[in-house]
Amino acid sequence: MIKRKIQFADYLASALLLCAWVMLTALATAPAYAQSANAAQKPDEASQASQQADDPIITMFPHSQTARWWISGQDNIIYQYHPSFYAKYNGPNSFTPGANDATSNVSTLFLGYQLLRNTEVYLDVEEASGGGLSDGLGLAGFVNLDVVRNPLLSKAPYIARIMFRQVIPFSKEMVEAQRGPFEIATQLPVRRLEVRAGKFGMADFFDTNAVGSDSHFQFMNWTVDNNGAYDYAADTRGYTYGIILAYDDRNWGFQFAEALMPKVANGIDLVWNLHEARAENYELALYPKLWKERNTAVRLLSFVNHANMGVYRVAVNNFLEGKTPVPEITDHPQQSTMKYGFGVNLQQDLPHHLRAYSRWGWNEGQHESFAYTEVDQTVQAGADLAGNAWHRPVDKIGGVFVSNGISADHQHYLELGGKGFLLGDGGLNYGRETIFETYYTAHVWRGLFVGPDLQHINNPGYNRDRGPVLVAGFRFHLEF
Repeated sequence: MIKRKIQFADYLASALLLCAWVMLTALATAPAYAQSANAAQKPDEASQASQQADDPIITMFPHSQTARWWISGQDNIIYQYHPSFYAKYNGPNSFTPGANDATSNVSTLFLGYQLLRNTEVYLDVEEASGGGLSDGLGLAGFVNLDVVRNPLLSKAPYIARIMFRQVIPFSKEMVEAQRGPFEIATQLPVRRLEVRAGKFGMADFFDTNAVGSDSHFQFMNWTVDNNGAYDYAADTRGYTYGIILAYDDRNWGFQFAEALMPKVANGIDLVWNLHEARAENYELALYPKLWKERNTAVRLLSFVNHANMGVYRVAVNNFLEGKTPVPEITDHPQQSTMKYGFGVNLQQDLPHHLRAYSRWGWNEGQHESFAYTEVDQTVQAGADLAGNAWHRPVDKIGGVFVSNGISADHQHYLELGGKGFLLGDGGLNYGRETIFETYYTAHVWRGLFVGPDLQHINNPGYNRDRGPVLVAGFRFHLEF
């Protein structure tokens, strides 16, 4: 035990010194600029504030604010490393205890065209290369949202999104809107219905948060940028086909989505027969004026998934009765089962360029984790701070704490040697998986952003017999 504590203290100190050195280097060499531009994966609301005339260009090339078309791009490179850590045993889906490093790279081309004043179409092409630590296995809150969870997928470019957007006005009064990869119009009716249909990421529009939703400028962890208990409809790369109906008013909004589910857990193929599989998603957004002119957002989420999901208790019983050599969640006939859950997403702007947020999530945990990650309950709280106080208003520093858990049936399944699409140590001494993450993002020049990231994970994969793990990372991001 003493040796384990000394080893952990050594690599914690080393990683902190490394991150401090990188941060100071970025601060010393990069000029001070204004607020960041649109996030590539999910637009950062704060970064969408209109630029002043004397603001520098914060993309490699300026974007037209009047053209009927939109063209932009991004490249996001994340390098991560963890030293060796304690592991009493390992299984087929364990996070590798030996020292390990990995680099991921996601490039995206965003295209859009305004057919009519209220009608737009979008096409996004993406390429994902590299990989993640332990091939993306072994952690419920995996450390890099950009990692594709199946290393066997082709590295060739693919269509990430192809969407149609129709705005139906319900009022003549207009409000300003910021152009970006998912929105071309610069003015929108105060009261309106928006219809989107096609291929998209559910997390592009549901459970978004200006502080913790963007792995390209903000946090990197899966269960920080999204609600870990929200098992949202998606293929392996994080996309689905569906339709979204969104009603927006001055101080509130409501949206509903019907989307396709994968054929198997974490699968690349989707089920097109809605009688067999589908997902309903609901979100009510409230924008109360609680604190003078400072923004407040409350988002209440619910989802219901129908898919060919196994039941943890049935898999355990089959094993105990000798029907299977180990608990196997996929060992069942074709069936359509239902999984549901809820989420709360809070965001509050504070004085001195500080923003705070929190999320809570829960799903019923009886049916197998199917599309996003193996989390049945989660709670998180975090904040970010713009660099105005040190004359770098584009820069951001953030910190967050997350605690993830799973149901008793899910615990028993893993304890007896079962495995999911992410977890499976061959055994389990259960404890909540807790994560602390901090980052710094520095704007260097035009569309170039760099910065370090540090994550500490206690009880990786909910297992007290393994860890803790410290993961240091560095991000290079280009906006075109």
